[in-house]
Amino acid sequence: MSLSPDIKTVYERNTEGKAIIYKPEGQLINTRQNREAMASPGDLNEAMARGEVLEARVVLCDNGHNLHVDLGCMRGIIPREEGALGIDDGTVRDIALISRVNKPVVFKIIGFDTDVSGRTRAVLSRRSVQKECIEKYVRSLVPGDVIDARITHLESFGAFADIGAGVSALLPIDSISVSRIPHPNVRFRTGQDIRAVVRCIDAQDRVTLTHREMLGTWEQNAAEFEAGQTVPGIVRSVEKYGIFVELMPNLAGLAEYAQNIVPGQTASVYIKSILPERMKIKLIIVDSFDEPLEPSPLRYFTDCTHMDRWVYSPESCEKVIESVFSSTDDDVT
Repeated sequence: MSLSPDIKTVYERNTEGKAIIYKPEGQLINTRQNREAMASPGDLNEAMARGEVLEARVVLCDNGHNLHVDLGCMRGIIPREEGALGIDDGTVRDIALISRVNKPVVFKIIGFDTDVSGRTRAVLSRRSVQKECIEKYVRSLVPGDVIDARITHLESFGAFADIGAGVSALLPIDSISVSRIPHPNVRFRTGQDIRAVVRCIDAQDRVTLTHREMLGTWEQNAAEFEAGQTVPGIVRSVEKYGIFVELMPNLAGLAEYAQNIVPGQTASVYIKSILPERMKIKLIIVDSFDEPLEPSPLRYFTDCTHMDRWVYSPESCEKVIESVFSSTDDDVT
């Protein structure tokens, strides 16, 4: 599921008109409204008077960790303390500023001054937009809300995503998909736009996301296959009792143990049987290869904007795998 390309501002009213939705950085920069607001110094003055949120690309982080921004008609500067929430009190490290070079940032114009050469430049604040994003958007979210996010960087324990104006949320590795993966980079790439579910928000406004609920239930995934087919897969785990082969991000089957097969290999597998009541797919490995299987685009099985409960397991299966979202509990099993 792709995001709408017709984004007029970095934020928009939702369908009920109750909350302001701030978009991840990079989605405003090429809009007509943004370009027109930076067409001339006069337009920039008007944008400042309106308190408008704009977006442009960082071209330099100087030795004082101030961000220099190309506005087209002039340069802008984001003073270090205005570069991100938490920089002023040390809760956010300066790498958050250094890493923005050559990337878009959102900001408001807070004034004008002159540089060392006597040229007029705009003084900008990214921090103020992030503060608004938390107050007007993040604090309006509740567990179970489905939101847009953009992957910003990947770590062994999970992925970080921009959920609006550069405000970061964590997507733990075990919440990315039902099929277990060795690293988030087998699912995501930096800059990728995704949909995710709000799992919880702590007292410090830190958001944790989950993604597996977007990728379909066991039955929805299993419906893509039939017994007797031979299909490609990825070896995810080799155990003494068998080999788990991923068929889709939320679906894996079990093949009998075989030697000389290792995790990460591509495999051709014969589907022996599909057993909903046991939530199992029995496989036979026909062949295995060291060449990586090109991941297919993520397929989302829902376009809902909120979910209270998601059940992965078939109704006929005794074992229940589900996610239950509430404002007080983080109940994902």
